[in-house]
Amino acid sequence: MEEYLKSFMQFMLVEKGLANNTLLSYERDLKSYLRYLRNVEAIDKLDNVQRIHIVHFLASLKEQGKSAKTIARHVASIRAFHQFLLREKVAGQDPTVHIETPKSERTIPKVLSLEEVEKLLDSPNKQDHFGLRDKAMLELLYATGIRVTELINIDLDNVHLTMGFVRVNGNGKKERIIPIGKAAVEAVKVYLERGRPQFISPKYQDQALFLNHQGKRLTRQGYWKILKGLTLEAGITKELTPHTLRHSFATHLLENGADLTAVQEMLGHADISTTQIYTSVTKTRIKDVYSKFHPRA
Repeated sequence: MEEYLKSFMQFMLVEKGLANNTLLSYERDLKSYLRYLRNVEAIDKLDNVQRIHIVHFLASLKEQGKSAKTIARHVASIRAFHQFLLREKVAGQDPTVHIETPKSERTIPKVLSLEEVEKLLDSPNKQDHFGLRDKAMLELLYATGIRVTELINIDLDNVHLTMGFVRVNGNGKKERIIPIGKAAVEAVKVYLERGRPQFISPKYQDQALFLNHQGKRLTRQGYWKILKGLTLEAGITKELTPHTLRHSFATHLLENGADLTAVQEMLGHADISTTQIYTSVTKTRIKDVYSKFHPRA
């Protein structure tokens, strides 16, 4: 059965052009699914899979304490896989036809207040090249709302400071052009002039905008480590994730009257319903402000 999984992954890579993280999720979900079919249901041919086998697998995930969101992701992976098998005539039927996707509770993203954002942006030590890099990264993230993966994949020729925009490749390699504000332009400019030259290594000659101490492209893990350190430095007690500045970017734009479709385009969301979660954040914050400041609240 594994050979069909390999064919499916190749199909998703070439035909669908999915992002690497999405492909890894599909592969991880389907490996656990195939392992279950083989070890628990004793199925060795994919054409023998019935709806009940999938229902049992999903029930086992629930027993393991998996969230509705995780189970829904497994359903999507399994459905895509069986549709592929049917299309390739490996199987004569699609057992996922009547499988319902569990409704997951949409969690409201954690965002920083404007005061907390200012503290975080001011936390890097701008007296050395590490601080200049970290300042430029934070300013660029908050100015554009791009994902961390998109940030670390920016090359030098993707940044156009004079015209004030950055070009990024998002999920599925879809290109976006995003404007950059004055503060981010200035921070990146200073980093390029006084910070980045000190990271450059003749050994690697990396064209990445943001480099690590070896002169190579900064990794997602490297950024995450930097962010945690800066959060402590800023005295912020909220639990931050690599997406916190992205969430804050979207929420603050909407709070100040930005058009939802414009925010959707800047974030690179395929579906506007994904962007609408931030309107829930703004409503929650308005209620908090009302409760705190209205004399008869």
